[in-house]
Amino acid sequence: MKRRVFIKGAAVMTAGAAAALNGLPISRALAQNGPDLAAVQGGEPGIMFDKAIQAFGGMKNFVKPNQKVVVKPNIGWDTPVERAANTHPELVSRIIKHCLDAGAKEVVVFDHTCDQWKRTYESSGIEAAVKDAGGIMAPGHVARHYAEVAVPGGKDLKKARVHELVLEADVFINVPVLKHHGGAGLTIGMKNNMGIVWDRGDWHRSGLHQCIADFSTVRKPDLTVVDAYRMLMKNGPRGVSENDTALRKAQIISPDPVAADAASAKLFGIDPAKVPYIRIANEKGVGAMDLSTLAIERIRI
Repeated sequence: MKRRVFIKGAAVMTAGAAAALNGLPISRALAQNGPDLAAVQGGEPGIMFDKAIQAFGGMKNFVKPNQKVVVKPNIGWDTPVERAANTHPELVSRIIKHCLDAGAKEVVVFDHTCDQWKRTYESSGIEAAVKDAGGIMAPGHVARHYAEVAVPGGKDLKKARVHELVLEADVFINVPVLKHHGGAGLTIGMKNNMGIVWDRGDWHRSGLHQCIADFSTVRKPDLTVVDAYRMLMKNGPRGVSENDTALRKAQIISPDPVAADAASAKLFGIDPAKVPYIRIANEKGVGAMDLSTLAIERIRI
């Protein structure tokens, strides 16, 4: 996609509202083929996604009829939605509906959870939301469902066992929640990919940031949708109480996983260059960390 910058009439955020997105570059010119990244603020999770995907021309530009889609939220923790340790269920539900409306054959949702998977699926509210939306919940805790793949571009990570659902999917949509993480600094999209591999413990022992960046060269998501409706600001990745969170009502969406993570880091108040896995992935050419080169559509609801 060519780099463009643009303004889109009344849907563009006001200067005051834009300031709430912590310094994302200002758009300056007209786009012809849609943005590289959309930054939405001020609405509920479902409505914000409706606006964002509309900016990209609709889900039909990512999902074709009869394709198999995997949606990968963060469902790692046995905590309620108010703790912001997991992706908001309303966002997951709305993504599924857009995929099915675009003609998807099936939409499967899973995570290799940290807490016991049945409890996390239920307490997060995601299992119920997926079923109501017509999606399929799949377990991620069975070792035989993971196949070894090579990481030819890896420095520290040379191979990984990846869930077969992702390997067989036509479309992979990564839906992380933006939050503090004690080991990685931030959990965003590339860090959320640890939930599609089996042997993620090796990443912590081998060099977490390098492994996250190495793996990002293997299977890029077709779309990254970052949930920043309520952000876990400290004590991540699980959090201790609702007092650890801040209500921001924001969302970052991009086909470029590095751009999505870089914009999200800025939204969190951190220079993306100071998050090693973002910087390394940028150096590897996985995507663009320099947001000034991108067409960013700002949408205020």
